[in-house]
Amino acid sequence: METVEISNRSDLALWAIQRAQAIVAAEGAAFAMAARDMNEEALAETAAALGKAISDAMLEVFDGLLEEYSQA
Repeated sequence: METVEISNRSDLALWAIQRAQAIVAAEGAAFAMAARDMNEEALAETAAALGKAISDAMLEVFDGLLEEYSQA
């Protein structure tokens, strides 16, 4: 995992955009295919994977903030 220093709101916004692009690239294709095929089970599974990837990204930021403030 790459470490990124976020020191202001612009850095956070840029990081969030880049992570969102990576998540959609990784998880979005399967989600789109399930939607196209009208496969409800696959749609539910891929939606859950997409949601988990987003949650993991947000927790990653939160954990980084906790580490920074615990060291201060």
